[in-house]
Amino acid sequence: MREFVVEADGGSRGNPGPAGYGAAVIDPKTGETLAEAAEYIGVATNNVAEYKGLIAGLKAAKALDPDASVRVRMDSKLVVEQMSGRWKIKHPDMKPLAAEASRILPASQVTYEWIPREKNKHADRLANEAMDAGKKGKQWEPSRSTAALDARDAKAARVVGDAAAAGAAKARAALAGRGPADEAVAGEAFAEPSVAEAEAAEQTVGWGPADLGTPATFVLLRHGETPLTPEKRFSGSGGTDPSLSPAGMRQAEAVASALGARGTVQEIVSSPLKRCRETAEAVATRLGLDVRIDEGLRETDFGAWEGLTFAEVQERYADDLSAWLASPKVEPTGGGESFATVARRVAATRDRLVARYAGRTVLLVTHVTPIKTLVRLALGAPPESLFRMELSAASISAVAYYSDGTASVRLLNDTSHLR
Repeated sequence: MREFVVEADGGSRGNPGPAGYGAAVIDPKTGETLAEAAEYIGVATNNVAEYKGLIAGLKAAKALDPDASVRVRMDSKLVVEQMSGRWKIKHPDMKPLAAEASRILPASQVTYEWIPREKNKHADRLANEAMDAGKKGKQWEPSRSTAALDARDAKAARVVGDAAAAGAAKARAALAGRGPADEAVAGEAFAEPSVAEAEAAEQTVGWGPADLGTPATFVLLRHGETPLTPEKRFSGSGGTDPSLSPAGMRQAEAVASALGARGTVQEIVSSPLKRCRETAEAVATRLGLDVRIDEGLRETDFGAWEGLTFAEVQERYADDLSAWLASPKVEPTGGGESFATVARRVAATRDRLVARYAGRTVLLVTHVTPIKTLVRLALGAPPESLFRMELSAASISAVAYYSDGTASVRLLNDTSHLR
């Protein structure tokens, strides 16, 4: 059975933005490039472009020999882990692409391997050539310079590998007289970690690949108190739209002072509701920034429960309240929003803002449910976790979103600036 290595990559200049992919089929024994593919695909995300590169590479390998075994090498941790079956595919844009890739060759013929970005230069170069061609309104065409560069890189890698092997042999020779165990330990000290060891380290819970670039960081600020807050009344987007109370204004000024001292916020986006806009303006004045309004950050519409306390809702709408607490798909009485509906709205807003503010730190001034939902989605936690988070007025939380689609919760319910 023949063996091929497929190296694939994709890129987006803007994420989403002008995007393209590149893929190469390589003979692992000789290092010879057997086939190349690249294409400009218009506006898309990095992840979509990477999947498109994988599909093109697998199709090229199948065209050469449909019975060959294929080792896919990519620097996209997301694609490698999802196609290997270790990570779930949640994003609706990824599911059909992953399904298409899995149908090209039998699963038994394909293995996946994550490699650092610097070892995926061939495919990366092809993707950039495709994007450059697309920018000029042209189609990508293979260039001899690409093949020459690949040959040079392969030769350099073999020279470095030979030198490393020779150095390791000399080190072992110098250790003559020590026991086998001593030699093994010393050899490990000089050796580069294998790909398998690197992957095992990457799979450690809580850790991801080292080179993910600068994330989009959302600093999540709950608005300051309103007259309804101390009384713990339902206050969503379907009620009276109250302003901040005097205590809430003091909280807004305190958080503005704290964020001004940190100096990391680059953009401010607020819910359209008055209490958030007032909180956001206090911070914006301190930081010298403008406030952008986003409807997706508004609070849940609590329907007929707006303005009522939990006890009052339980007294008047006991059955409806029990059903609401039991299922995220149940709406409050009177046509409010279910938590499932809010989650869809918040997730769409998150994706849009992550794309717009890639690599930047953004203050999102919003409400209890949107903040808890962003944290829940980042953690992959179930809907009932919404009832298990404490979120005080004018508190700060933070979530970072990386280019491979992963998220990291960095802070939750910090109120130290109010003390």
